[in-house]
Amino acid sequence: MENKIKVTLIKSPIGCKQAHRATVRGLGLRRINQTVELVATPQVRGMILTVNYLVRAEG
Repeated sequence: MENKIKVTLIKSPIGCKQAHRATVRGLGLRRINQTVELVATPQVRGMILTVNYLVRAEG
């Protein structure tokens, strides 16, 4: 069984650093309140920590 993380975009990345906007896009998030399910790899966890003020992670 793979561990999954649900990630929801809760704040707009407009006005944030370009790298943080790219990280949100790399997570597959485009719209506010959009939720994606991702495999909990160290890379994904690092991306979530980078933009933790924009997203909510569960699981």
